[in-house]
Amino acid sequence: MTDSMKIGYARISTSDQNLNSQIDALRKAGCEKIFQDVASGAKSDRPGLEDLMKAIRPGDMLVICKLDRLGRSLQHLVSLASELIEQQIGLISLNDPVDTSTPQGRLSFNLFAALAEFEREIIRERTRIGLESARLRGRRGGRPKGLPERAQKIACAAETLYKEGQLTVDEIASHLGICKSTLYSYLRYRGVPIAGKVD
Repeated sequence: MTDSMKIGYARISTSDQNLNSQIDALRKAGCEKIFQDVASGAKSDRPGLEDLMKAIRPGDMLVICKLDRLGRSLQHLVSLASELIEQQIGLISLNDPVDTSTPQGRLSFNLFAALAEFEREIIRERTRIGLESARLRGRRGGRPKGLPERAQKIACAAETLYKEGQLTVDEIASHLGICKSTLYSYLRYRGVPIAGKVD
């Protein structure tokens, strides 16, 4: 695999401006090509990542600065990393203990995968408890007016996670695959008081 190469991926949100520092670190790590995205919180489109996944080949190594630059959520990260492993493409995170080209690195990744499954189970359980609690309070399991069936289920899960207070608004939106404005809209549909909302 003499023609294999290191390919970098850098991403920033519109709220921070450290793309140059990521690119510098990736170049220092030996990346010959670097794909990049500027992602807003309201969009999940990542043309740079899509182009990278088309260009990278078996034997290549994908290099990122931090795991949160690659995945929108833990589940998304595990899905992408699994796809890379199946294609015999390594994944290195410069600031996390992950290098899937080594047995130790694959073990670390397997731990992430286990955590992702654990997280999914917790969210499913919280959603179930939220639905049961809503029914006990006399609410219908709850189709808020103007929302389709799938959206009302997400709205109910949003209410449960928001009231529990264990996750930030950004984390809840990420877990549910919606933007913050949609999350706030769903909470209003559910009649949930929104504390400290400034936008």
